[in-house]
Amino acid sequence: MTAELAARYLDLPGLRYTISTACSSSAKAFASARRLFDSDRCDAAIVGGSDSLCALTLNGFDSLDSLATDVCNPFSANRRGINIGEGACVFVMTRTPGPVRLCGVGESSDGYHMSAPDPDGQGAEIAMKAALAEAGVARGDVGYVNLHGTATPKNDEMESRVIERLFGLEIPCGSTKALIGHTLGAAGAQELGLCWLLLTGEDDRRLPPHIWDGVRDPRLPPINLIGDGVRWERDVFVSNSFAFGGSNTSVVIGRT
Repeated sequence: MTAELAARYLDLPGLRYTISTACSSSAKAFASARRLFDSDRCDAAIVGGSDSLCALTLNGFDSLDSLATDVCNPFSANRRGINIGEGACVFVMTRTPGPVRLCGVGESSDGYHMSAPDPDGQGAEIAMKAALAEAGVARGDVGYVNLHGTATPKNDEMESRVIERLFGLEIPCGSTKALIGHTLGAAGAQELGLCWLLLTGEDDRRLPPHIWDGVRDPRLPPINLIGDGVRWERDVFVSNSFAFGGSNTSVVIGRT
């Protein structure tokens, strides 16, 4: 009922609905808004997501043995699981050009397992390729990939393989979940919001460092995890969100 509550509070009479696909929910909201624009159903949309801490969520991930006992450690040989976060992020999307535009969204559903990703990342790769195709950008045009990067063994293994196949080992990439936790349904919008702030900032184009212990997992491709002081050079970013049940979403944004 999140969208209904927001619409009533803001006294907005238009179409509203909530998308609930676990960790890809708020990323998929951008795809839904894009379709509404393409079908001339609206000229503006409030898009985003929220999620809050609760015992049900914590106990659920604990039952899967997926909670870290310390700060999460994405892509490390010592990774042990996620940190649950909470928060919200919303965007106002319009047809009027702004400093950043939504370039493309890709979605897929691999249906491999209820709670584990396809080890080869075929569904994730389909989503990322679809987002790049809709955006009309080549892989070499991308300056930064915000990884889903949960610090669970299977997600990080799968995602690093897909990054190597699509972009090689040089593209700057990293997970921000050691900064803000995994905010589940809000993660897609929150991490896209971070990308938006990076693209519109007036600083020296520094990318957020990938926070981990620096211990490489020899079973994972050595992707280019961002260190301190790395700056982005190309103004097209990709942000990934992967969810239980194989619900995969990738969003591409860029400066206008």
